[in-house]
Amino acid sequence: MNSKPSVTRRQFVSGMTIAGGFVVGAPAYAAFLPTPRQNEGPFYPVKIPLDHDNDLIQVTGRSQRAEGEAVHLLGRVLDLNGKPVLGAQIEIWQCDAQGRYHHPGERHGQADPNFQGFGRTLADKSGSWRFRTIKPVTYPGRVPHIHFGVSGRGIERLTTQMYLKDHTENNSDWIFTSVPSEAERQSLLVEFVPIAGFDAPVGNFTIVLGGNTRAG
Repeated sequence: MNSKPSVTRRQFVSGMTIAGGFVVGAPAYAAFLPTPRQNEGPFYPVKIPLDHDNDLIQVTGRSQRAEGEAVHLLGRVLDLNGKPVLGAQIEIWQCDAQGRYHHPGERHGQADPNFQGFGRTLADKSGSWRFRTIKPVTYPGRVPHIHFGVSGRGIERLTTQMYLKDHTENNSDWIFTSVPSEAERQSLLVEFVPIAGFDAPVGNFTIVLGGNTRAG
């Protein structure tokens, strides 16, 4: 049985130094505006998969990578004063490149077996975290998005969703438009761009805990 490439795998899973250097440049407004709560949706895993680390495009035991455009997703978990939240656990889940989830409620066919679909990681002492995944895609009724769950000791679980900046259909998505203010909607948008030292486009998503209100 094949396993994930050991060297690149180890470098990615533990490599928070580069990520921390990038996410420090997060937009100033995001450091103080609470990230809006959004619904968990119907596709949170019924059972957490055995492989649920922060590399979603290479599943342990499989030789092929996931379909879709690979991206690096970096960020920090901060409080309302812009200070790191220690011990935060970050989860993401999303559909595959064909718009299908790894979930028994998925009615549009089997999801890509080479795509993990769900990942979990811990923020480091600077609040930084990272995932390698695929750029989110549309499926009927929804614009591209990635679900997030943030929890930990002393943390009230936050569920929210991240969207693509400048996607032309964002304003037609009822969950995105349920966020009441423009500033809050902007805080959920991410742009993936080339960054030196990364092998795929990089996006930055800052999560701010405290006083989070529900929208969508």
